[in-house]
Amino acid sequence: MAVRATVLRFPSDPDAQEASGLPWGVTVTPFSSKDENGISPVYGSDGNLLPRCENCYGYFNTYCELEQWAWTCSLCGTLNGLSSQAIARYSHPQSCAEMISSFIDLELPLEGSEEEMMQAHPVYVAAVDLSSSEEFLELTRSALQAALEAVAPGALFGLATFSHKIGLYDVQGAIPVVKNVFIPQDTEGTLPVDLEDVMPLSQFLAPVETFKDNITSALETLRPTTSWERTAGAAQGLDGVLMGGRGFGAAMEALFNYLGSEYGNTFALARVFAFLSGPPDHGAGQLDTRRYGEQYASKGEDADRALLPEQTPFYKDLAAVAVQAGVCVDLFAITNEYTDLASLKFLSIESGGSLFLYSSTDDSTLPQDIYRMLSRPYAFNCILRLRTSSEFKPGHSYGHFFPDPQYENVQHIICCDSYATYAYDFDFANAAGFSRHAAEQPMLQIAFQYTVVVLPEELASAGLGSASRGKHSLKRRLRIRTMQFAAAQNINEVYDSVDPEAVLSILVHKVILASLEQGVREGRMLLHDWLVILTAQYNEALKLVSYKNGNPVTSQIDVEFLQCPQLQRLPRFVFALLEKSSSPIP
Repeated sequence: MAVRATVLRFPSDPDAQEASGLPWGVTVTPFSSKDENGISPVYGSDGNLLPRCENCYGYFNTYCELEQWAWTCSLCGTLNGLSSQAIARYSHPQSCAEMISSFIDLELPLEGSEEEMMQAHPVYVAAVDLSSSEEFLELTRSALQAALEAVAPGALFGLATFSHKIGLYDVQGAIPVVKNVFIPQDTEGTLPVDLEDVMPLSQFLAPVETFKDNITSALETLRPTTSWERTAGAAQGLDGVLMGGRGFGAAMEALFNYLGSEYGNTFALARVFAFLSGPPDHGAGQLDTRRYGEQYASKGEDADRALLPEQTPFYKDLAAVAVQAGVCVDLFAITNEYTDLASLKFLSIESGGSLFLYSSTDDSTLPQDIYRMLSRPYAFNCILRLRTSSEFKPGHSYGHFFPDPQYENVQHIICCDSYATYAYDFDFANAAGFSRHAAEQPMLQIAFQYTVVVLPEELASAGLGSASRGKHSLKRRLRIRTMQFAAAQNINEVYDSVDPEAVLSILVHKVILASLEQGVREGRMLLHDWLVILTAQYNEALKLVSYKNGNPVTSQIDVEFLQCPQLQRLPRFVFALLEKSSSPIP
């Protein structure tokens, strides 16, 4: 778990925070195998026995004061009693991970029978758009070949296609066979038959190690829908123009329901790779991409905002179905036409997946990207919780997660790889801030509960089973990182402890949020104004501005942050972000 604060020395109070001009917060990469300094966690067992504070529910850690019968919480200062079991446990401190390190990873008991715990096949499903070109399909074939090389041993793989119909491939026979079901043109229409009735899921999902050659042969049979097929099966547009017949929404909904029937039995997490060559325009979930362009211009709409709001809640609702079915969606859009990713993005955001956009097939890095993505370790069914000492509190949180409906500052993450990073900004709980004379220092604790699939080889090496069984095991773990920071005595200490990459990360999140709520132009203005304010606050704080007759002498203003090397890269970052937009700052 890597944690990077925007400033290592926290501002002492709200006035100091305001005067610095810097965002205050942290970025967290919870499934990183090491911390930001390259140190691994201390591993242990019995995470369910770790004492928790009766007041703030924080976990016992090395910063807590331990007495014979009690311990004092390092976050809120509450005195908690110790159970007889905990007293016996801590009589041998060197055997307890939480007594050795503030960065720990503990095993948790996993609910369910041993047989259910062993049925943890990694499942991957490719959903390929056939309302496309041969160049698109050739790139997709290359990407899926790379994926087959990267998936874990024992993985199950399914190949599906979509256009004005859904195709399911059976690759477990002598030759690949595809069975199709047509998608109704009506946006409210449902499939005439369930996919389970078209092909049993056990027949659709094939072991990669056994049927890799058959899967490769099936990929070679993929062909774009012909003009005759489009004429027969595609819908007519509002102006009588023939649409592409791309039933993406209906196909995804059917696939999620198809896979969900075996969630928790055949698999604990399934990943769907959706390859899309344009906007969905057939059946449920079809999108009117004309809303950007003449349609907006004729109504006097702000084109900056037209790019951002989703036009339908269909895909956000569909993402909830994917989560319920234990499905993570990675969306690969290879297109240079407006595809309304503002609506489609929820499939990947809510399910813990990724969204990739490539403007053409010629210079696409899709095969390399999907190989790198699948080569990374990942966790799933994750819960992330951030706690602070009483002087400050989390403000906004940013990332591909969804908040718990009951508890504050608790986020659920469906799928999380070792590079997934989330961000939080902080607010002071009161005007007093951190006392300059108190012995207590600002504290931060991050708890990350997650599940991983352990390969048979790892089980055998750990003495937990035989690799010849060919089964995978689920492991539930609790990773905790407790950190102590210092409060800055003056503004110089704040500036000297800046982490520019963490600052930029939180700044980008803030700008994106402002753009979604108020428009792209407003987001650009916010970014521009922030840099101006930072420069002014920096010059004022370091007394670099001199005055003559009540007016500042501009020749002495430092706009390059010469006295603070940590800040010198920020103007370049900001101007690079501003250049991404063609609209000038008003």
